[in-house]
Amino acid sequence: MNSTNVSFALAISMIQKILIANRGEIAVRIIRACKDLGIKSVAIYSTADKDGLHVQLADEAVCVGDANSKDSYLNINNILSAALLTHADAIHPGFGFMAENADFARLVQECGLIFIGPHAKAIEMMGNKINARRLMSMAKVPIIPGSLDPIKDVEEGLKQAQEIGYPVIIKAAAGGGGRGIRRVNSEDEFTQVFPILKQEAKNYFKDDTLYIEKLFTNAKHIEVQILADQHGTILHLYERDCSFQRRHQKVIEEAPCHVLSPEKREAICLAAVKAANAVNYDSVGTIEFLMDEAQNFYFMEMNTRIQVEHPVTEMVTGVDIVKHMIRSADHQRLSISQKDVKLLGHAIECRINAEDFRQDFKPSMGKISFFNAPGGKDVRIDSAIYNGYTIPPFYDSMIAKLITFGDTRLNAIKRMRGALEEFIIDGVENNIEFCYFTLFNLTFIQGRYTTDFAGEWIKELLTRESTLSQTTGTSEFIPDPIQS
Repeated sequence: MNSTNVSFALAISMIQKILIANRGEIAVRIIRACKDLGIKSVAIYSTADKDGLHVQLADEAVCVGDANSKDSYLNINNILSAALLTHADAIHPGFGFMAENADFARLVQECGLIFIGPHAKAIEMMGNKINARRLMSMAKVPIIPGSLDPIKDVEEGLKQAQEIGYPVIIKAAAGGGGRGIRRVNSEDEFTQVFPILKQEAKNYFKDDTLYIEKLFTNAKHIEVQILADQHGTILHLYERDCSFQRRHQKVIEEAPCHVLSPEKREAICLAAVKAANAVNYDSVGTIEFLMDEAQNFYFMEMNTRIQVEHPVTEMVTGVDIVKHMIRSADHQRLSISQKDVKLLGHAIECRINAEDFRQDFKPSMGKISFFNAPGGKDVRIDSAIYNGYTIPPFYDSMIAKLITFGDTRLNAIKRMRGALEEFIIDGVENNIEFCYFTLFNLTFIQGRYTTDFAGEWIKELLTRESTLSQTTGTSEFIPDPIQS
């Protein structure tokens, strides 16, 4: 694995203690970065997370409310009070919860604390997807064909959809994380979906603003990792392929994108840097693009936070992204240039979720009766579960991230297969087997999968399994294209 070091100009650190406004594996990941940097950590937790691993690993821990997120991890007053009471210097929001809340970022600073993330204006500008599209259009970054203004009502939406051409996708301007998105194939469907999605957007995001984009089928979802400091330096750490998605939720990610030519890689990465420059970005962030079958790419959105899938980029560049994020917030200068960033090898990440793929991925909560984590060369696991841990029913179903590295993509796939064979989680249903089967699919192995692939693959997988179980009673039914 590449061992590039990110070094910073000598600076007096203002951050001695960080409160982590999150839970689960990302909280554990940030705690580990704090230990490396010699920084004290404060965990917050809900009553449902009192036995959480992040609570046990942090130097201090404070309960901030009941199990419901709105009473704890979304309770701004309690989070800020915990930071002040424990004399923290900074707050790291992780991903989800308060991570892309511009008001929270401002309040953190008003309390005399450091927000470990971009400046609030950047969060605000890129958080509203319509504003972001306008801004990117002005910056000459290609955007997906669609509306640049909010859709006022069904009639206006129907007119624009007709001009764009079906299928289209209706999106919530304040949406994110796979929510607030609906595909529409016809006028009748548009009329039905529009008011439903408008209400959902209001419920989820407290903002019912909607807009429309052209829906590209058989597209690649490619995102570029950005590093920036508060002194005007913006770099990219190349791209990730995040096209393996179920209902707009990523399941398997990899870096780099196998099908990109060197010329296209350079073009998309430079476009990402241009996008970050347009908002004077000063932290870790991700620019997401959609690439059509002709390899034309279009800006989708910017995530102004650390990403779930950041480990695959760390594996192929050797850059510790979380530590950079902390140092950038501490006003330290990034002392590497773009030419110092090297892309070596290939990495794959499987999101391990507590869910039953045979039951339409129904969430599975409960006590883990046995847990065995895989190991070996170039195998990494980011998780917060352990033997005897009880998964609470109140939060996201992701319980681990398994990452493997190889000098080639094929070797990374082989290593992931072996790691998944070692990975045992008993007591709750999980998607380990589903991820394992996917690594034997020829389309996936060839890297030709698109955002439409996972849905069809799930149907095919269940059909194969059902047919074979009726005749042989076994699920060992997928030939290995690598051996063929």
